[in-house]
Amino acid sequence: MNVMRPIKSVDDLVRTGLIEDAERLALDEVAARYAIALTPAMARLIDHADPADPIARQFVPDAAELVTTPEERADPIGDHAHSPVEGIVHRYPDRVLLKAVHVCPVYCRFCFRREMVGPQGLGTLEPAALASAFDYIRSHSEIWEVILTGGDPLVLSPRRLGDILRELAAIQHVKIVRFHTRVPVVEPQKIDVELIAALKASGKTVYVALHANHPRELIAEARAACARLVDAGIVMVSQSVLLKGVNDDADVLAELMRAFVEARVKPYYLHHPDLAPGTSHFRLSIEEGQKIVSSLRGRISGLCQPTYILDIPGGHGKAVIGESAVQATAEGCYSISDYRGNEHSYPPAD
Repeated sequence: MNVMRPIKSVDDLVRTGLIEDAERLALDEVAARYAIALTPAMARLIDHADPADPIARQFVPDAAELVTTPEERADPIGDHAHSPVEGIVHRYPDRVLLKAVHVCPVYCRFCFRREMVGPQGLGTLEPAALASAFDYIRSHSEIWEVILTGGDPLVLSPRRLGDILRELAAIQHVKIVRFHTRVPVVEPQKIDVELIAALKASGKTVYVALHANHPRELIAEARAACARLVDAGIVMVSQSVLLKGVNDDADVLAELMRAFVEARVKPYYLHHPDLAPGTSHFRLSIEEGQKIVSSLRGRISGLCQPTYILDIPGGHGKAVIGESAVQATAEGCYSISDYRGNEHSYPPAD
């Protein structure tokens, strides 16, 4: 499929053959609630012959999104409860989120901020709100790291990014600036000399956390975009979401983590899906997730191991939920499980 421009509507999905015309009515209702967007790079990866294609599942809307379960909530990780001023989330003492924009180049069907992003969402911070956000960061000397998220901060022009980074450059107690983004994968051509110069405008240590969920996303162009960032001195880490029908398979997950490491992106977080509205068809149980993640031990290099986490609903922060290999015993010792599932005493029995 030769897609030359972004797909942003149900009509576009029908035109490009990603959905059947008979699906239009139900998906019009989905589109009225949640934004739609696929970049050409992602649309070209979809296998039309595969009804369970993992790329399509992430970006093509589904009527299942109209089903909201009782435990789901509009703000599943409690951003609003920790937002002292517009655009800032201050959940942990030494770091804040700066949500300068609520627009993305693609809209993930499982997004935990799906009620906030898109054309109908919160939009881009107005200059006065952005100034207040910088005032807040300046006034809190405990803030060591600023994480630009949203939305996807790399949809902003190099000029606007540079303006934000120069403001942060003047705040002495801020040492780290991190960007959460999908752009190197979904719009790799955007990672050019001007954008990289903007990312480095603060003179701070810069990290880019790349979101990808399936190894097919890391095409040659995406790897080249990552190489441009890393060669410029920008450290890259990964974040992925464990998704039913996308990567809930140890072989797929192992291939994804190896692909990150090959691209010089250090695996960081593997998120358990959040309780966002209309996303129950993506969620597996914590026990299922633990079984998949524990099977990665011994299967792939330590360089490739992500940390399996859950954002506790209500804004209580992240918890590591990978199954523990250590169990205390009645004798004051420990039973340790190896990657094959065999149990061993620690200290070893005589």
